[in-house]
Amino acid sequence: MKAIIPLAGRGTRLRPLTHHTPKPLIKVGGRPVLSYLLDDVKALGIEEMVFVVGYLGDVIRDFVRSEYPELRPHFVVQEVQDGTAGAIKLAEPWADDELLILFADTLFDADLSLASTLPAGDAGIIWAKEVEDYQRFGVIVTREDGTMERIVEKPDQPVSKLANIGVYFIRDYGLLYEGIHSVVNSAPGKGGEYFLTDAFQYMVDRGARIHTAPVTGWYDCGKVETVIETNRHLLSTSRGGVSSGATVEGVEIVEPVRIEDGVRVAGGRIGPNVTLERGVQLENVVLEDALVGAETRMADVRLAHSLVGERTDVKGVEGSVVLAADSVVRTG
Repeated sequence: MKAIIPLAGRGTRLRPLTHHTPKPLIKVGGRPVLSYLLDDVKALGIEEMVFVVGYLGDVIRDFVRSEYPELRPHFVVQEVQDGTAGAIKLAEPWADDELLILFADTLFDADLSLASTLPAGDAGIIWAKEVEDYQRFGVIVTREDGTMERIVEKPDQPVSKLANIGVYFIRDYGLLYEGIHSVVNSAPGKGGEYFLTDAFQYMVDRGARIHTAPVTGWYDCGKVETVIETNRHLLSTSRGGVSSGATVEGVEIVEPVRIEDGVRVAGGRIGPNVTLERGVQLENVVLEDALVGAETRMADVRLAHSLVGERTDVKGVEGSVVLAADSVVRTG
């Protein structure tokens, strides 16, 4: 099995953080989003992966090669942002085996090992999460046996509440790419894009059986408010705690928090839902629902609902901010 991971987006909803950091490398719970994904894929024994890169692609290349040297990566550039089908089409030269396709906008709790139990002759699996706000998503209409009948983008009527989360296993990769070629040789859809889900529909219309599989958790990392929400989930379940290598004096701690090695905090209140990465220095600071990048310095600050990049210098600021790495913001 091989994995294909599209990573070419510009991450406009996370600006200015994404001016210098590609969206998949934005940290949540103290780790880049992409690292959670790669660990899940590695756990299946997959070593060969195709990364479809674009914006700040060299940064992603460097990260994968330095942090995951055991992988066999291939990198292909998506020069034109022409949609998900266009992205996966670029991986075709390496798509000669069963495929796991994952989009790096979300974290999820799902059993990817189901790929190994797919009945012989069936074409694939789409992981899906039941949601109430179905109008925001592409939803999967299933047959009685749980296989896909069709996908409807952002329906007005509740034809289904099974939201497509962007995680797929495809055994019949030949039929997938036949479908992708059909899609990209047709008129583009909304926004001038070609959608991978249309290729799945092509497969189903030709008799392929694509199963749906449940997702117990689905956590968006594509915009400021959802990064903060996902951070809370991670701190509450697996990534919280105060490192023994941190110095915390005269500070009220409100769990959940993550405070890493080398952090020094004097006075104020930290939490709930705050991540302080390594080497952060705080004096008389109140933080709630905030992620603070490594080596940042703050004094006399009160922030909530904020994302602060690495090596930032902030003094005398109150409210909510989103600051790129190496920013300097001082008042008074």
